[in-house]
Amino acid sequence: MYGRGRRRGGSPAPTKGGGRGRGRGAPFPSPMASSEADSISSVSQLGGEMERLSVQTEPPAPTQAPAAIPAPQQQKQQQQQLVPASSVKFAQRPDHGTVGSRCLIRANHFLVELADRDLHHYDVSITPEVASRGVNRAIMRELLASNSTHFQSRKPAYDGRKGFYTAGPLTFTSKDFVVTLVDKDDQGSVRKERKFKVTIRLASKTDLYHLKEFLQGRQRGAPHDTIQVLDVVLRESPSNNCTIVGRSFFTAGLGGQNEIGNGIECWKGFYQSLRPTQMGMSLNIDVSVAAFYEPILAVDFVAKLLNLGDPIRAATRPLSDSDRAKLKKALRGVRVKVTHGEEKRYKITGISASATNQLRFAAEDGKQKSVVQYFLEKYNIRLRFASWPALQSGNDSRPIFLPMECCKIIEGQRYSKKLNEKQVTALLREACRRPVEREHSIEQIVHFNDVAQDDLAKEFGVSVKKELTCIDARVLPPPVLKYHDLGKARTVRPRVGQWNMINAKLFNGATVNFWMCVNFSSLGEQMAASFCRALVGMCNNKGMVINPAPVFPIRSGHPNQLEKTLAEVHSMCNNERKQLQILIIILPDVSGSYGTIKRVCETELGIVSQCCQPKQARKCSPQYLENVALKINVKAGGRNTVLEDALNRRIPLLSDTPTIIFGADVTHPQPGEDSSPSIAAIVASMDWPEVTTYRGLVSAQKHRQEIIQDCAGMIRELMIAFRRTTNQKPSRIIFYRDGVSEGQFSQVLLYEMDAIRKACASLEPNYLPPVTFIVVQKRHHTRLFATNPNQTDKSGNILPGTVVDTKICHPSEHDFYLCSHAGIQAGALSCVV
Repeated sequence: MYGRGRRRGGSPAPTKGGGRGRGRGAPFPSPMASSEADSISSVSQLGGEMERLSVQTEPPAPTQAPAAIPAPQQQKQQQQQLVPASSVKFAQRPDHGTVGSRCLIRANHFLVELADRDLHHYDVSITPEVASRGVNRAIMRELLASNSTHFQSRKPAYDGRKGFYTAGPLTFTSKDFVVTLVDKDDQGSVRKERKFKVTIRLASKTDLYHLKEFLQGRQRGAPHDTIQVLDVVLRESPSNNCTIVGRSFFTAGLGGQNEIGNGIECWKGFYQSLRPTQMGMSLNIDVSVAAFYEPILAVDFVAKLLNLGDPIRAATRPLSDSDRAKLKKALRGVRVKVTHGEEKRYKITGISASATNQLRFAAEDGKQKSVVQYFLEKYNIRLRFASWPALQSGNDSRPIFLPMECCKIIEGQRYSKKLNEKQVTALLREACRRPVEREHSIEQIVHFNDVAQDDLAKEFGVSVKKELTCIDARVLPPPVLKYHDLGKARTVRPRVGQWNMINAKLFNGATVNFWMCVNFSSLGEQMAASFCRALVGMCNNKGMVINPAPVFPIRSGHPNQLEKTLAEVHSMCNNERKQLQILIIILPDVSGSYGTIKRVCETELGIVSQCCQPKQARKCSPQYLENVALKINVKAGGRNTVLEDALNRRIPLLSDTPTIIFGADVTHPQPGEDSSPSIAAIVASMDWPEVTTYRGLVSAQKHRQEIIQDCAGMIRELMIAFRRTTNQKPSRIIFYRDGVSEGQFSQVLLYEMDAIRKACASLEPNYLPPVTFIVVQKRHHTRLFATNPNQTDKSGNILPGTVVDTKICHPSEHDFYLCSHAGIQAGALSCVV
């Protein structure tokens, strides 16, 4: 993967709340021996590379120890006294790297050339306030069309909210306008008009001087206002012609609408972002995919959603309560147009409680009339789906009922609810294209946009090259892996990110005395037993020591009783006073149970589990058994391999002094899940100098909160575990943080660096090991393509180990792109560090 990030290290943290904590726990093990103290003393004066990687806050306070971890009530008070995020200064780039063999690659960054313009920012206020960007844009389009004399020949750019930009001044500094907008989605036969008061007021002026200084590295802070203006200019045209999803644009003009199941289809679009880079301003363009409702009749959507087959055949069967609930959830908020009479559009708020043939309303003569009778008399339509409920628009007090067969879903509506497993698989299949195909699609998007023909871009003096950026990259040499000396292959050097350990034995094979197998599949007892024997044999052959006899014979369980069966197995082993070291689980034939099994085993019963696919258990191939054996060994406390340079203490800034490496991330619920908590996880290395074994902690926190709330308590617990395992105190901390967007860099650094400092201070007074904080990003849109087909892996991706720190990287801050492994399938990502 290649990704992106920032580094921070060495400096004390600012004052900030440190998370809710886990209590003080056990005291930090005994004070350091004098040799350890001398080691930390020498490390505290690190120069060279570590000093260049540091990110400091102002003002630093190197002699003042951070306060202890605060109580939960104290944190709220401290959070109101935070150091402003603007005080964070990220690490500056020390120099460009030199290690590795050179290669030429292309990136989906397109050079943006800028002519000198006086940029004017006007603030827009619309009364009454409108939440929809689309409606705001419609208001401003109408304003410009009906008041052209006030804007002369200016072509303004509008962000859909408050920002209104021009390349040069307007004839006024502040002016009020009244705009009349026709509501095209109104439900009445006569279109309703809405009036809005629009105030346009000059907010600021800027030019390109500070942007050019920043791009040349002569100015530290990025002129975000100027970059924002240019970004809005380049997004104006697609914003008016495409469906907007986040920073991506989707339109039928790009083609590629493919069904992914249950009435949902995949649309191809493009992501676009203007970025400051070493080569100048760059437009990052990438392929995007998103799920949309199919523009089909509502009855066809119902048939696909509920898997009813032919809707005509299913028309006479009433929908069950569960079907109605599923349908209501799927269609709430969807816009439809009627196919009878005058075309009108409605927003669905629900479905009727009764079937369509039971719905009645008061006619113009005051008499009650059925919906079925009304459509027959008014439109000569005999409703065939009268046993199904009707779609409901409006509110409950004045509902509007629409027969499903007379409604069609309007094209271009994003499906934002949770996708099922089948839909996710289909969506990923569309997203994962071979690099050559992806590069070609990006070139098509550039020609589709055709900025050269964009009048607004010309107005602001913006032009975009149509060629991908060529970059001189480097391919780092792969590390040598060390295995056990009893194997034929004691060391292995990976080739193109892959290696074979058929002749190698595990560096440290674990011992497993108590294990058991539970079979939730249709696999026969004898076949399951044969699989277990083969798996145990492979583990022992690779260097583990596993008892050939399980604690109890293989237990068969019904897929509908997962939790009950696992609890019974746990109870059986406890009664025998034989604590399971590993539980082998053959999964059910139907997918979807893995998450439940892991939740029960890991969070409720405290069982280490190894899940196996039933189809693989049937095949029992040596390659699959070997892969599972590697997983079991690690889970049982063994080590599969270590880096030879780590054993020989040749890794810079790691092997010279006891170092602990953390990895942290927060996993958020999928779109459509509004109440599920986010899960924070932190892992830490538990050995040194090998840095091969890890221990992890997880913690639930507020929905979609990115900052790790319990960061200080989790770090404290892991550092205590490191000391107990290695009998050494960490003299250096390296903290890898995943999942942080650029807009959150400063706040995450402020909070979590402070949490690290507070965790250290709570263990021992004046304990201040240097910290390197590294943010890694995988969810970016930079894609790297090989120019030489002989310098790719088998999927056509760039070689693993490829690193980029020029041209498309930040003008002055220390970041780089790294492709750290081979792509199993097409389109492997790099991470930005």
